[in-house]
Amino acid sequence: MYQNILFDLDGTVTDPGVGITNSVMYALEKFNIKVTDPASLYKFIGPPLPESFASFYQFDPEQCERAVTYYREYYKEKGIYENVVYPGMDALLKEIKASGRNIILATSKPELFSVEILKHFHLDSYFDFVAGATMDGSRCRKEDIIKYAIDQCDIQDVTSAVMIGDREYDISGAKATGMDSIGVLYGYGEAEELAGATYLAYKAEDIMGFL
Repeated sequence: MYQNILFDLDGTVTDPGVGITNSVMYALEKFNIKVTDPASLYKFIGPPLPESFASFYQFDPEQCERAVTYYREYYKEKGIYENVVYPGMDALLKEIKASGRNIILATSKPELFSVEILKHFHLDSYFDFVAGATMDGSRCRKEDIIKYAIDQCDIQDVTSAVMIGDREYDISGAKATGMDSIGVLYGYGEAEELAGATYLAYKAEDIMGFL
């Protein structure tokens, strides 16, 4: 039985599609790049922002830094609230908490925004610890965030922990640290990129069965 339950945030606990795509479009417009299909920007959900701007728009490091700054201008005022909790998630977190297990948030989103989102949706009381990215980007890779959570929560046996997420970064980060993973198919990752997960969940209600 897993005692330490790590959750990704975007695409796993909440659906941030509208807020993230609006924030990316706002940033791209500063570079005179117009995007007409918000869904084409779903690929930004999950990876670190600088990596996405560099990969998808060939921005150099200076442009990536500016793009992230523009992104956050919109996100901190509007995008952070253009977000919804996935169906069944509140009940799942309540059930896990009642079972006496530790619930940890492990997200590539900056901790500042992650804590605000949990508070906004009244989910903060379920989480024992929030491990997120730093604003300066010094900690943003999912593997590093999971390692940070393991260290800060003093998890001595990683086999007692499981990482739950919707993207390949969650699965590869879990593997790199020696823990099992649950890939969720209701988020933004495709089944192919989650193929390496220990388990696959089609909806939030499926997760408890694997714990």
